[in-house]
Amino acid sequence: MNNLSRKPVVIVGPTASGKSSVAMAVAQAETTTTSQVHIVAVDAMQVYRDMNIGTAKPTKQDQALVPHHCIDLVDSHERFTVAEFKKSATDSLEKIDSHNGRALLVAGTGLYLTAVIDELVLPGEFLDIRATLEEEPDTTKLFARLAELDSAAAEKMEQSNRRRIVRALEVCIGSGRPFSSFGPGTNAYPENGIVQIGLRWSRERLAQRVADRVYAMIEEGFVDEVAELRDSKHGLSRTAAQALGYKELLLHLDGKLSLDQAIADTITHTRQFAVRQERWFRRDPRIKWVSISEDPVGEIVPIIAKHLR
Repeated sequence: MNNLSRKPVVIVGPTASGKSSVAMAVAQAETTTTSQVHIVAVDAMQVYRDMNIGTAKPTKQDQALVPHHCIDLVDSHERFTVAEFKKSATDSLEKIDSHNGRALLVAGTGLYLTAVIDELVLPGEFLDIRATLEEEPDTTKLFARLAELDSAAAEKMEQSNRRRIVRALEVCIGSGRPFSSFGPGTNAYPENGIVQIGLRWSRERLAQRVADRVYAMIEEGFVDEVAELRDSKHGLSRTAAQALGYKELLLHLDGKLSLDQAIADTITHTRQFAVRQERWFRRDPRIKWVSISEDPVGEIVPIIAKHLR
């Protein structure tokens, strides 16, 4: 990151806050004949090909208008790690910089953003240990074991987040170090010269935006998208199958939930996820928050644009 002649500008915010529409407006307004603005998506689920509607991935039309990076990196049945994302994003930023471009990072996944803009040490993988841990069906027992090995990590983790619990245990056992020790350290938010702008909505307005977006996804064909992925040759990876909306619609397609209930659950779980996203980002004192009352594009584009010039 230090070797870039121009630091990227970052837009952060919870799901449904309007990050993508703001980024598109800024990129189109600030692109000149000598310097193109590129969008780098920092989203753990947009890396998967064919997971388009449910991840709110930029449309083909948007991608034709503005160059996008770090989307459609792997097939939906493949595994993808934070380390792989960091490399992909870093390579993209260096390429953009080498062509006199300007990068706009659109971040919904806090861990991925930290890996890219800060010095985050990433632990290795211990697949045999992971396989053994996966054999334990009781997530509560796994969480209790994590609490014994690394209480700091357990305190920051949802007890129902099986994937993260297994990963933390895998690292604790395989590396001999606490999972929490692989964070950025005591200087968790170092000054890096990168401008980060956060979109803040009232809780009530954001909740309504989440519901509106889920219903719009259903209208766009979200159910068919999930069905096609489920019935494809390789199906979905464990991580992809846990994505918001995909998990609930898979249960519906398997006859375990009505469509109405799957939609309601998706809205509830997405709202809960938005709260967790806000909680993550609010810990970072470097983020400059802008309160949005109605129109994210009209209210925030001028603020971000001046930092790209």
